[in-house]
Amino acid sequence: MRFLIKLNLEEGKEISLNYGYLLSSAIYKIIQKADGEYAYFLHEKGYGKGFKLFTFSDLRCVYRIKGDRLVLEGREVSFIISFHLPDAFENFIKGLFLTQVIELADNKSKVRLKVSSVESLVNPLMIYKENELINIKVRPISVIVAGLRKEDGKYNFLSPEDTRFTESLIYNWRSKIATLFGEAVAGTALLMMEVLPMEQPFKSRLITIKAGTDAQTPRKTHIKNSF
Repeated sequence: MRFLIKLNLEEGKEISLNYGYLLSSAIYKIIQKADGEYAYFLHEKGYGKGFKLFTFSDLRCVYRIKGDRLVLEGREVSFIISFHLPDAFENFIKGLFLTQVIELADNKSKVRLKVSSVESLVNPLMIYKENELINIKVRPISVIVAGLRKEDGKYNFLSPEDTRFTESLIYNWRSKIATLFGEAVAGTALLMMEVLPMEQPFKSRLITIKAGTDAQTPRKTHIKNSF
């Protein structure tokens, strides 16, 4: 299930360009307030191989870039959050986020955002029948990172133009299916993917995961447009 979270800016106007970890931490704090066991499961265990099957988009807002800061130019901010949960959890998730306050802060700046509304989004795949073969075109709403582990334990991050990029995503996709529905279903699932030509070439950008902490990790991403 997917939700559109709308927020109003209450304090501050600058955040780190690497705000993903900050937003993730803020979301976990909201979940923790309502259901400690569920939050622990998401953060520590996930599903099977550590999959959390929970994700969120980049922030949607009017902004400009100033050094390593994202400067919010307006007071309206939003993002999409997705969970792999039964439909019965819809009101539970809405109740978790409604009227909550999200703070995104590092050692340089902080913003305070208050949730103004939580809207359920229609599942676009509901029009298809079970086990129907479909061909759909999708556009990521947040950064996708794909890489191969090297002998030294570090990763070689792949460009979308590398054939191993889609192979890596399909492998991850199939692993998630196996976790949820079993190895037999995952093994017979017909999964194919291709990266469509872009009007502009992909650009690489180095981002830092968990920036400002002892566990910070640089990762190289490949995207068409970025901030």
